[in-house]
Amino acid sequence: MAVSINTYLTFSGNCREAMTFYHDCLGGELSFQTIAESPLAENLPGKIGDCILHSALVKDGLLIMGTDLVDEQGLIKGNSISMMLNCSTADEVRDYYQKLSTGGQATHPLVESFWGSLFGNLTDKFGNHWLLSYDRKG
Repeated sequence: MAVSINTYLTFSGNCREAMTFYHDCLGGELSFQTIAESPLAENLPGKIGDCILHSALVKDGLLIMGTDLVDEQGLIKGNSISMMLNCSTADEVRDYYQKLSTGGQATHPLVESFWGSLFGNLTDKFGNHWLLSYDRKG
């Protein structure tokens, strides 16, 4: 098995909403496990039972995971991490860009890059950063 890196996102109570949004945009299979459905439930306050312990969105080679569990420092959003979405067609990259930017900010519209890709980036409505690309040479 080859080494791989997958995206694991942390939310502050809106994991279900965000992962459902990504599912609506990208398709695939989406699953959730709440805290109440786990062995952690007996050690944590009942009010957080509906929070998402783990979620996974799987489509072909794409895997995005998420949780509502935040450490004691709280959730700190920054621009140091982006999700790179490599698409297989120009129509696919345009469709995903339009869907993912809904309610967010289209920070760099899709353009023909000097390296030969149709490329753009955005920040979605949950504050997560996306880079989208379709390599025309591929």
